[in-house]
Amino acid sequence: MNDCIFCKIIKGEIPSSKVYENEKLIAFNDISPKAPTHILIVPKEHIESSACLSGREDISGAVFNAVAHLAKELNLENGFRVVTNCGRDGRQSVPHLHFHLLAGKELSEDM
Repeated sequence: MNDCIFCKIIKGEIPSSKVYENEKLIAFNDISPKAPTHILIVPKEHIESSACLSGREDISGAVFNAVAHLAKELNLENGFRVVTNCGRDGRQSVPHLHFHLLAGKELSEDM
């Protein structure tokens, strides 16, 4: 996708504060954090949303391996939240699959 902001970040066309990367994904700090720790975990392959993950255990596995790695590296022993939004009604703001890792304070029970 030529106009996808996450694809541009992955290609290095837009700077980011990268905190993790492997062959399948990149993770970077959100520019508008909703918690003291707010990291976006984004597959390098353009996948529109979680609705497109059927049969893509390689991607979902890579995401949750990254979550576990980051939680340990960032000492998130008090807990964290992992969220992905899907589609318009789910409030997905960028049509490229991404996961939010939120931590660093007691999070609201409201989703």
